[in-house]
Amino acid sequence: MFDPLSEVISLLRPKAPYSKLLEASGAFRVRRENVGDVFYFNLLSGRVCFDVDGKQPVDLNTGDFALVPAAFSFTISSLDPIPDRDIKTQPVPGDDGIVRIGAGGGPVEVQALIGHCSFGSPDADLLVSLLPGLIVVRGEPRLAALTALVRDEARAARPAREVVVEHLLQVLLIEALRSTTQSGATTGLLCGLGDERIAPSLRSMHANPEVAWTVLELARQSGLSRSTFFTRFNRIVGMPPMGYLLNWRMTLAKHMLRSGIYDITKISSDVGYGSASAFSTAFARHVGHPPARYAKAMATGWRQGES
Repeated sequence: MFDPLSEVISLLRPKAPYSKLLEASGAFRVRRENVGDVFYFNLLSGRVCFDVDGKQPVDLNTGDFALVPAAFSFTISSLDPIPDRDIKTQPVPGDDGIVRIGAGGGPVEVQALIGHCSFGSPDADLLVSLLPGLIVVRGEPRLAALTALVRDEARAARPAREVVVEHLLQVLLIEALRSTTQSGATTGLLCGLGDERIAPSLRSMHANPEVAWTVLELARQSGLSRSTFFTRFNRIVGMPPMGYLLNWRMTLAKHMLRSGIYDITKISSDVGYGSASAFSTAFARHVGHPPARYAKAMATGWRQGES
């Protein structure tokens, strides 16, 4: 069975992880703003409150895992004891690589593996919008093992380190997303894949973007009437089915153009357009530049970035 979630994570190209072991004692409140990266928090022991701006605060207990695909501002604070509202704790990196927060010299009451990474895809904003804004998984040991592997590989100087880390991050993200049944998301790809009526149409669009899909045909895939399917898809995924299909086709087209190994005719056919001219018109309308100009700009940018 085709897996749209794996495809989205692969296209996101998670990169450049920063991972660390955190230990805390006493009352603390750590605030981070304008992070803009993927942030993950694996609580090894203790209890904390994880408060992402715009989301309901969640209490995390030993073994819990939290992930935010685009964490811009959040607060992590102790629950035993609850800190005063005016406390602003500054993490202190140690010579041993462990970051410590809270009362110095006291017994360790909270221990966590935390980290963040960025997405290498130019289409990250679009792809991230398909994912839940906050994922919390309770007591899943596989996530703890994957987090530890990411941290170990990121800190090592082994051959092919970047490739290994990228694949480990892909697995970590997929495992986190598929492990949760209560992500707090109201719309998005994960919600759609979790809906037995909408999932078949999403898998069809991802597996065969070259097909000339219509709302009626996608509705048949889901066993619904056209109007019921349209309303349900829009409510669950957060956009109309044809809008989702267009965004996905253009994401694939940009990915193929950036690779530099496909010609316009091949790309046009692979993303569901009967001619190169029809594809070029649609691409220019959606992206703002014709395909050839987009490909040239991306290639020039890569060369400059590599120099």
